Amino acid sequence: MTQLEKVRFVLVGTTHPGNIGASARAMKTMGLSNLHLVAPKIYPSAEATARASGADDVLAKAQVHETLADALVGCQHVFAMSARLRHFEMPLLNPREAVESLEKFDDDTQIAVVFGREHSGLSNEEIDQCHTLVNIPANPEYSSLNLAAAVQVLAYELRMSFKPVVDPGRIGEKREAIGAEDMFHLYEHFERSLETIGFLDPENPRYLMRRIKRLFNRADLDRNEVQILHGILRAAETKARNAK
Repeated sequence: MTQLEKVRFVLVGTTHPGNIGASARAMKTMGLSNLHLVAPKIYPSAEATARASGADDVLAKAQVHETLADALVGCQHVFAMSARLRHFEMPLLNPREAVESLEKFDDDTQIAVVFGREHSGLSNEEIDQCHTLVNIPANPEYSSLNLAAAVQVLAYELRMSFKPVVDPGRIGEKREAIGAEDMFHLYEHFERSLETIGFLDPENPRYLMRRIKRLFNRADLDRNEVQILHGILRAAETKARNAK
């Protein structure tokens, strides 16, 4: 079982079945699949399946309960999502802080995130069954966030915490590191080539080479990229010589 599988999303009293499907979709896009439903008004539903848009497997294994207490069986810590800031004797966190707080729990701790009804949220009695209140700090002038959007925010924060972040520009690419000497030779080649094509005056270089060095030092080049630059410089040199 992965860390994400130990987190269950609990939707309480969902009125519109489409929101259940949209929430399942939001969960699946972030690698979550542990969905629990408490007394949904309409479920199963073709509308839920349609809004899931391919997250049918999340819906298929969703567990339906009559009460919130049933849905929380086996959980050691429960977060309650609330759009309203209430006066409860419990910690209040934003989603990022809530996810960061999971670090203090053991790896086998079962976590629940509870979302309330679309229009009225969670009752005070339901919040009493939770340990931490979580509030999404939305625009105070327009804080209307639908159920699936709230699910997406929490699912995203969980994924960013539990999954390694992959640079999309490096997927499938094996990068070979270079050393200081490789950059030294590249800068030498740049200076020689710029003189050859007449872009750099060796008698009045000013700060051009220093700026070029700073530029490429920030670029974090790998060996393949350095070879490409050498190739471009050689082609420019050849063209300049042939033009004379």
